[in-house]
Amino acid sequence: MSAIQDDIKSISAAKEAAGAPWDAISPESAARMRAQNKFKTGLEIAQYTADIMRADMEAFDADKAKYTQSLGCWHGFVGQQKLISIKKHFGTTERRYLYLSGWMVAALRSEFGPLPDQSMHEKTAVASLVEELYTFLRQADARELGGLFRELDAAREAGDAAKEKEVQAAIDNHETHIVPIIADIDAGFGNAEATYLMAKQMIEAGACALQIENQVADEKQCGHQDGKVTVPHADFHNKIRALRYAFLELGIDNGIIVARTDSEGAGLTKEIAVVKEPGDEGDVYNSYLDVEEIDVADMAEGDVVFNRGGKLVRPKRLPSGLYQFRQGTGHERCVFDCIGAINAGADLLWIETAVPTVHEIAGMMDEVRKVHPNAKLVYNNSPSFNWTLNFRQQAFDAKVEAGEDVSAYDRADLMNAKYDDTELSDIADARVKTFQADTSREANVFHHLITLPTYHTTALSVDNLAKEYFGEEGMLGYVKGVQRKEIRQGIACVKHQNMAGSDMGDDHKEYFAGENALKAGGAKNTSNQF
Repeated sequence: MSAIQDDIKSISAAKEAAGAPWDAISPESAARMRAQNKFKTGLEIAQYTADIMRADMEAFDADKAKYTQSLGCWHGFVGQQKLISIKKHFGTTERRYLYLSGWMVAALRSEFGPLPDQSMHEKTAVASLVEELYTFLRQADARELGGLFRELDAAREAGDAAKEKEVQAAIDNHETHIVPIIADIDAGFGNAEATYLMAKQMIEAGACALQIENQVADEKQCGHQDGKVTVPHADFHNKIRALRYAFLELGIDNGIIVARTDSEGAGLTKEIAVVKEPGDEGDVYNSYLDVEEIDVADMAEGDVVFNRGGKLVRPKRLPSGLYQFRQGTGHERCVFDCIGAINAGADLLWIETAVPTVHEIAGMMDEVRKVHPNAKLVYNNSPSFNWTLNFRQQAFDAKVEAGEDVSAYDRADLMNAKYDDTELSDIADARVKTFQADTSREANVFHHLITLPTYHTTALSVDNLAKEYFGEEGMLGYVKGVQRKEIRQGIACVKHQNMAGSDMGDDHKEYFAGENALKAGGAKNTSNQF
């Protein structure tokens, strides 16, 4: 017996017990509504998606081709449409997630207006977006099932038993649009207690995976901008443990923590780490500081100095009060950060890099995996990279190394459209195409994401529409550039009333009022043109 049939049976029993006041209640209608609202709380979603993500991590360990992917979303509608499109094109949501970018929350969701990625937006905005995304995904479930229920009713009315059986099977085997969200908690928005409180909000909203970075919370910068300041491991690990406690308190024992290191591009620290014994994490952290050996007599007023191996050293201190790391230590510090994060309980790692290069990512992960063989990476396929230029330059350099003739190319000008149809461009594009598979195989990248794709696609599509509609094309700019493509590509939103829930509302009106229901989807509904 299917889940819906079970629900019909239990609701029928409740109806019988309630007696006459429930005479107008249809157990099948109620069971349908229950099926359309599979997840009742955010914690149910968090547990369901944590289980999915853990299973995907195990599958990836056995087969590196089974990496996972996501796109960043800044609105529930965007996330919903992504999952609807995935189901339409691939028939399943397997190994496809959503990413919630702190950058996009800051730029698009703050009441202050557009903000840089510096943790200046409201703390509650992140949990609110998690909840909003899952509200829209649950609505996608309800809408899709509602369409199947209408097909079932039509098959019954037509007496088509074969069609009825086919539709019932689709209902019984319906795959939800609910998928894991990896949610960006920045540097924790304050101390470890603040991190814990914010994490609880995000988990209660449905997040099963939280990503935290090792920057100073009040000096936080976008991972692809300058001026990043990291914290000693003890500070970062306190916040990792705060996330774990939040998961455990709420009963999500297998929640996922993604620990991000920005050390590759961060040349500064706010603190000299506490050293309890030689060779501990604090001692190693301090070993990367840019220092000079001095004599006590050379100390100036206000100097900060410490003992290193029996010698007095003075770290390079900027006018801002920040301390400087030695040049060229970024990769080594990333490896050190990753090993420490796993020791502190992180499940996945994230290394922010300056360029997308397979060998660079693999090189760092090879070092991490000497200590933690099963270490897995989340990698940001960032729009901050100029992918075309980077990969054309990589292809150019490979040709030079192989002794091939590159006189037809100007390495500094490879973004030029005149190179689009060249052999070099083809080689570069082939490398871009396989980048995710290559890094998953060679660097153990479990999850690939693009942080801001929908931000850029929105800007691009609006630019094209504005150019056509407000220009010579007029209304044809919209019809040809948008609606005609929607119809021919089967984009669900062409029926925007249906997408907003109008047909589901009609179903409910009929449940509630029977023959007296005033429906919106009648013959005069212009959506019938589609």
